[in-house]
Amino acid sequence: MMHQEKSWKGSKYHFNTPTTMTASEILQKYWQYNAFRPLQEDVVNAVLQGHDTLALMPTGGGKSICFQVPAMMMPGVCIVITPLIALMKDQVEQLQRRGIKAAAIYSGMRFREIDAVLDDFVYNEEMKFLYVSPERLHSEIMIERTKRMKVSLLVVDEAHCVSQWGFDFRPAYLRITKFRELLPKIPLIALTATATKDVQVDILNQLQMPKAVVFKQSFVRANLSYSSFFEEDKDRKLFDILSKVGGSGIVYVKNRRRTKLIADWLNASGIKADFYHAGLDTQTRFRKQDDWIKNKTRIIVSTNAFGMGIDKPDVRVVVHLDPPETLEAYYQEAGRAGRDGQKAYTVLLFNRIDLEELKENILKKYPTLDVIRATYRGLANYYRLAVGSHPFESLDFDLQEFLSTFGLNANDVHYSLKILEDEGYIHLNDAYYSPSRFMFETDGRGLYDFQLRNPTYDQFTKLLLRIYGGELYSNMSQISETNIARQFYATPFEVENMLEYLTTSKIGLYEKQRTKPQLSYLLPRHDADTLPIDMKALAIRKNRDIEKITSTIFYAQEKRRCRMQLLSEYFDENNNNDCGVCDNCLSKKKLAMPQADLEQYRKLIINHLISNSDTNLNEFVAQNRNLNQEILKEVLQKLIDNEI
Repeated sequence: MMHQEKSWKGSKYHFNTPTTMTASEILQKYWQYNAFRPLQEDVVNAVLQGHDTLALMPTGGGKSICFQVPAMMMPGVCIVITPLIALMKDQVEQLQRRGIKAAAIYSGMRFREIDAVLDDFVYNEEMKFLYVSPERLHSEIMIERTKRMKVSLLVVDEAHCVSQWGFDFRPAYLRITKFRELLPKIPLIALTATATKDVQVDILNQLQMPKAVVFKQSFVRANLSYSSFFEEDKDRKLFDILSKVGGSGIVYVKNRRRTKLIADWLNASGIKADFYHAGLDTQTRFRKQDDWIKNKTRIIVSTNAFGMGIDKPDVRVVVHLDPPETLEAYYQEAGRAGRDGQKAYTVLLFNRIDLEELKENILKKYPTLDVIRATYRGLANYYRLAVGSHPFESLDFDLQEFLSTFGLNANDVHYSLKILEDEGYIHLNDAYYSPSRFMFETDGRGLYDFQLRNPTYDQFTKLLLRIYGGELYSNMSQISETNIARQFYATPFEVENMLEYLTTSKIGLYEKQRTKPQLSYLLPRHDADTLPIDMKALAIRKNRDIEKITSTIFYAQEKRRCRMQLLSEYFDENNNNDCGVCDNCLSKKKLAMPQADLEQYRKLIINHLISNSDTNLNEFVAQNRNLNQEILKEVLQKLIDNEI
């Protein structure tokens, strides 16, 4: 059963507070806000009273304030668990700018760096916020240092990741309850922007929060106008939207290659844009992000890697050039528009092929039992493990070598490994998900000149292009030194040296994998032919994913009902009021107005233009405030579209 929402307004209890300041005073001092947003103060006071808390607040609702303010009033360290490195770095930077001591531990950091950060939180009483990925919680160093820390609050951000029914399930989140055993009397606050009723219940169960206080903010965003259009020429429609809607914007696309293609096309069309994806090196990502935040770049074209933890309130338009797989993802990404409370637009563009691909991609995530068992058998043969044996050390794992050795499909193996990990048979370390990467920092002409000057690298650079294609010119691409070495008849060490030389020669950029991908057996090796996989549970997950895709497709194609109502219903919120500003609501308004009245508006505009040749559009609208503004703008837009 979901817990009833409770009100904690007016509470002054500070939970062993080291300060006499109230929550409002803390908010004013560090964040320069005069008042809390709706629901924030209730959540803050519940946390201060020591209650486990679940807060469901839409994107832009100010979730971080809900744990940062009470943590500032408690003695000791606040540990924040989040899966997003970008969010960690952004929040740590924001806290540091406010004079608050904070640090993060994430994949890619060296042991000495981690050691130094954790020591700070043990010995330095000024250290307040420790951000950590869920995968890092169970390392020996994290466990031992946590025992020595004075921890006051445990935060689980993006809490929907704990639920297998959520849209972004992370197996590592399931182990948070084990970590919490180190902190038995410490309150936990879980936060998410997107959770259906089933996911909410699952979050409470998985995090073992039976007495949690639940706060839920409305999913309605009154300042957002949602639209969805079937378009064969989506690029042209995108240009029209960005030409009509001024201000900063985000364009979401489905893959890295399209980010650069669309950004280049927008720039050539006179709209200043840049591209962003997780394959870019860290320094480049931060530079592009910063340019956009400071409005040096108007439009950022990105995969779904962009946006989390980035605080930019004045985004006026978010366009999905390719539809996302779930309405949770769409709502979260679209919700990055209009955080300042001013009117903003979110548009979904799709065609027939897009919807077909959504269905196909879901099916790829669920290989058959035979394929899963074949992958497991391949692992046993790869490591020469007998049935019943159980290697306790982590084993090096080269995916490319594994694929070529057993002739298996890369997609089948990747998703089979994820299922084997979810089922508790194996564990893959962070490095598996962060392979080595490379890109050329020159164009074809520059590379040709380099080949002429360095003939020994001619065949090597040609091999790189043959294996990984022209994308190496624009993107940091995942590579396998072992695979390159095999085809170049060299050792991996020699390949690494050649890639390093390309980097020092300013021809390429090589990011070597910091640690080797490793695989651990969590259980003794089983007979692959009888490997017990819970296919019933997998079938349920598959059906849930298909339901989510079906909901996304329905939302995209629905042309009658209010879009805000559709989204509210999806998140189990009763909302009978039309938003009045989505494409469907505006269409209904137009249909409700007699054609004679529409013609009257049309004549009024044209007559005005005939007698006032240099009319200012804003002045004209202001002079006719007695008329229906939405219809006036709609008729104006039609006249512009038809070049009248």
